[in-house]
Amino acid sequence: MSSEYLQLLDATIAHLESLKDRGAGWVPVRRETLLSIVGPSLKPVPSVARREIPKMVRPVFQGTLSASVTSEHLTSASPQSSVIPSVVRSEAAMSRWSKAVSVVPLTSSSSKTSFVAAPVSSPLLPDARAAAMAELRSQILACSRCSHLASSRHSVVFGVGDIHAKILFVGEAPGTEDDLCGEPFMGPAGELLTKILTAMGLSRDSVFLTALLKCRPDTPGDSAGNRKPRPEEVSTCLPWLERQIDLVQPRVVVALGASASEGLLGKGVTGITHLRGSWQNYRGMPLMPTYHPAYLLRNQALSEKRKVWEDMLQVMERAGYPVSNKQRCFFQIKD
Repeated sequence: MSSEYLQLLDATIAHLESLKDRGAGWVPVRRETLLSIVGPSLKPVPSVARREIPKMVRPVFQGTLSASVTSEHLTSASPQSSVIPSVVRSEAAMSRWSKAVSVVPLTSSSSKTSFVAAPVSSPLLPDARAAAMAELRSQILACSRCSHLASSRHSVVFGVGDIHAKILFVGEAPGTEDDLCGEPFMGPAGELLTKILTAMGLSRDSVFLTALLKCRPDTPGDSAGNRKPRPEEVSTCLPWLERQIDLVQPRVVVALGASASEGLLGKGVTGITHLRGSWQNYRGMPLMPTYHPAYLLRNQALSEKRKVWEDMLQVMERAGYPVSNKQRCFFQIKD
């Protein structure tokens, strides 16, 4: 096997293990994808001997697995019998999996309806979840990985709301007011978000609010104003956000604005104008990108407000909240 193949296989297995840790039980995969990633040492199975491969392959995660998936598995495996090897971190160890086939989950797309909704594991008991979140909070408050942000910040903005929330909102980064108060969405944009939540029949206490960055991006020489987080700042802080999402286990993640959408979905995503309103797959969870409330403050057009509200109606339905006729008709008036 080539080193590139082994590196890809290692990364795929690591990703599957990460999905397993978050409780994912199903990974959608196309038959062509499975056959295309068979190790180069394997010969393709003659078409006359092949059985139809299920479109959904369910990995069986039972502790440390020692079985490998060969071309024979591809022709006879059922959702109950497919197995995935555990994470292997060295090429020497990878040789044990020279005939392994990794099952690669589908990535996000710009489709307005398609996303992977992987089931999550049973949530932690309330006391255990609260303890885990409190421990995470203490770690984040003590973080100084971005020394320039740690030296200029007033507060570390962890996040607020219900740690059992069905909906988790992610913003860009703390603003001036957030930094002073230690709470996200405290400025004018936060006030508008609170009004949107109220119209949804929710409150700041019934959802979870956080951001890509936990520290306000520094603006040397300027006491006011904000700047967009740098890629290296996002990559450094993103693991904190991922852990928050893992603990909350929301039914829906909402990315507010271009920076949040790009940070969660990757650099390859299209612009927020084209992305908003379309369901995306974020680590097995449905994610809705939409405009940031700050954008609505700059652009007061009713048509733009309507777009965000339509996104929120989708979010409510996906999260399992009832949507009244009054809520559906909020913006059914002439511009």
